[in-house]
Amino acid sequence: MLIDSHAHLNFSAFDKDRKKIIKECLDSDLWMINVGTKYETGKKAKEIAESYKRGVYATVGLHPIHVKNGLKIKMDPQEGGFIPKGEDFDRGKYEKLAESKKVVAIGEIGLDYYYFPKGSSKEEIESLKNRQKEVLFEQIRLANDLDLPIIFHCRKAHDDLIELLEASNLRRIKSVVHSFTGKWRQAENYLKMGFYLGFNGLIFRLNLDKIIERIPLDKILIETDAPFLTPPEFPEKRNNPFGVKFVAEKIAGIKKINYEEVANITFKNAKRLFGI
Repeated sequence: MLIDSHAHLNFSAFDKDRKKIIKECLDSDLWMINVGTKYETGKKAKEIAESYKRGVYATVGLHPIHVKNGLKIKMDPQEGGFIPKGEDFDRGKYEKLAESKKVVAIGEIGLDYYYFPKGSSKEEIESLKNRQKEVLFEQIRLANDLDLPIIFHCRKAHDDLIELLEASNLRRIKSVVHSFTGKWRQAENYLKMGFYLGFNGLIFRLNLDKIIERIPLDKILIETDAPFLTPPEFPEKRNNPFGVKFVAEKIAGIKKINYEEVANITFKNAKRLFGI
């Protein structure tokens, strides 16, 4: 058994063949969690998950790049190349989505300091950071109130996220930092908080071997972030949950253990974290 703990088959990139891919995954004992990034994609993930008895789950949350801030920020081409419209966090709407038994976490939520507009002043950047933190706090409280785990997105902001969590009384909530690419000291801080760390196709682009080697396997989740971050040997340009197999094989090689051990333990880790 395998599970892609962070996919986006709820995105429009899969509108034409979503059902076909999900059927092929389930027929191959490959489960998935489709992650929401704003209200629209969270709602879609929930609807998809509710169409299947088991093996397909959803999360809901407002990604930091979608937090309304009054500025136009264009995404990199490999991340869709779109300009986020911006959304105010409406707790009631997200809480309603999370009532579904197929919604297993709040996420992906967090901090993203990568897409600050060029030429922004220090004051503007600080204002954007504070806005992201405010929305993040609201969503952490929602997860805490609903007793749901969290999927954190964090890019170029690990120290701020760690500081924010350590300063709160909510840091012990069950969580995973998805697509982890930070330093060992940051990984160590997350592990001390009881968090899991998620790895995907970025481990083929960045040298994270020494960090992965030191992280206990029972604290690792594997993911694709599909349709993005396609492993180099994957047969298609667009990634999908089948790409998680390559991530598992890479981790097995780094840790010098069997592929089956990585697949089985990361599957159990995801079941434990998300209660599925």
